[in-house]
Amino acid sequence: MARKLFSSFDLKGLHLKNRIVMSPMCQYSVTAKNGIPNEWHYVHYLSRAIGGAGLIIMEMTDIDPDGRITDFDLGLWSDDHIPAFAKIIDGVHAHNGKIGIQIAHAGRKTEDAVTPIAPSAIKFPGSPYRMPHALTTEEVQDVIRKFADAVRRAVKAGVDTIELHGAHGYLIHQFQSPLTNKRDDIYGQDFARFGVEVIQAVKNEMPPDMPLLFRISAMEYSDGGYDIDHAIELSKAYQAAGVDMFHVSTGGEGPVGQKKPGNYPGYQVPFAHQIREALNVPVIAVGMLEDPVLVEEVINKEEADLVAIGRGMLRDPYWVANAAVTLQDNPDQIPKPYRAAY
Repeated sequence: MARKLFSSFDLKGLHLKNRIVMSPMCQYSVTAKNGIPNEWHYVHYLSRAIGGAGLIIMEMTDIDPDGRITDFDLGLWSDDHIPAFAKIIDGVHAHNGKIGIQIAHAGRKTEDAVTPIAPSAIKFPGSPYRMPHALTTEEVQDVIRKFADAVRRAVKAGVDTIELHGAHGYLIHQFQSPLTNKRDDIYGQDFARFGVEVIQAVKNEMPPDMPLLFRISAMEYSDGGYDIDHAIELSKAYQAAGVDMFHVSTGGEGPVGQKKPGNYPGYQVPFAHQIREALNVPVIAVGMLEDPVLVEEVINKEEADLVAIGRGMLRDPYWVANAAVTLQDNPDQIPKPYRAAY
């Protein structure tokens, strides 16, 4: 029986052979020098393409050396980075996969920058984090330009889509949260404004038929943090600015308070569904979605359009093939050279 999980999906000029996304997951590879991907990344991403992922989203890739979580993360702040990304992208395409890059800046959550930047001078709790410098209005414009430059390089490298990271307490998230944005300028008066201007800037660097994805934290768990209603209002502004699909996660802004994350398979799916329904926009659900039966149900019930597999795909590059076996779907999901093993 054909399963909807393995049906194709189209968004603007992006055609996916199935509904399965490899989540962007930092590799923290100690051999990654100056933000440039290496052989580890090449093998890592191509193995998931061979394994059948419909869409691979490369890990958080930063717009500035001091925008990385650690000095072992990837970046696209220089044209010198383009060839190494292009090698991976071309390899994924050779195995009938589609690939995007998650573009980001860690803001106050960088661990290695001497002086982090943030909307406001509010330190992320604990070690090894440092007190950030509050960006001036003029400096904000420079950061927006760096987002656009990084996306221009990603497009030149051959990506099929772009994802902006507006979740998990990183810079865009810091601007959209009342916990971390205490500004009194235009970027404090409207929590969505920074994200909107980043979206508009990067859209100018993208082909018209290339979709823009946006990862958002739909719920903050720190005391005083925003809830799904705030996230929906943010998402409406981001959709109007040019976002084509939301990748819906939660948390990451600070220590958990009285609100607790569910921490069970599918616990974030209702947030994705609420944004999908409120905006009539396609969404990616994520969060402990490792059971093929569960993710098939999420797609069948139209709670999300795509499902992102994180840890499950770290453990098993052939998660898609094994899910096809579990769900008794078409064996074409299994790479032909490996079918004898099944």
